[in-house]
Amino acid sequence: MTTVDSPAVVGFAPALRRLYFVRFAFAIVWAVLVFLTTKSGLGAAGVVLVVLYPLFDVGSAIVDARSAKDGGSVRGLYVNMAISSLAAVGLAVAAASDIPAVLRVWGAWAIVAGLVQLVVAVKRRKMGGQWPMILSGGISVLAGATFILGASAANPSLTNVAGYAVVGGIFFLVSAIRLGRAPQES
Repeated sequence: MTTVDSPAVVGFAPALRRLYFVRFAFAIVWAVLVFLTTKSGLGAAGVVLVVLYPLFDVGSAIVDARSAKDGGSVRGLYVNMAISSLAAVGLAVAAASDIPAVLRVWGAWAIVAGLVQLVVAVKRRKMGGQWPMILSGGISVLAGATFILGASAANPSLTNVAGYAVVGGIFFLVSAIRLGRAPQES
């Protein structure tokens, strides 16, 4: 049984659900574009896409924080905004170098952002629909380590980063669906 602590949380769940659906759609479209545009190297489109992803994460965290003000602490979201902003800058700098540099920065971002996502989701678990976000945060930490190690591979590519976005998008979709059910289960 899922419990919801307050009317503010009940009002917050639909906004979070909509945001999660948007994040799912963005992740899928982004992953397809990365896969199609980075097959032969990073290129200008690849650089734009690599920097765009953390910027979209910042925008999503802003929307989330505005929706969540009455539903609990948003400190983790502000931390996520700072981390993702730094990641966008780091990825822009790394993209001027090569794909291994991008993978190292992306990996570090995935680890730190995954830990933050894990903490935020654990704090929100009473509203329901957060187990996919908890799992996603844990997987992000592991994937980040894999990206850092993969940067040393013989022929590094961004294919795994695109796959990572798809998996993350699926977790957002599952969480959005579960959030839609949470108020009915309480």
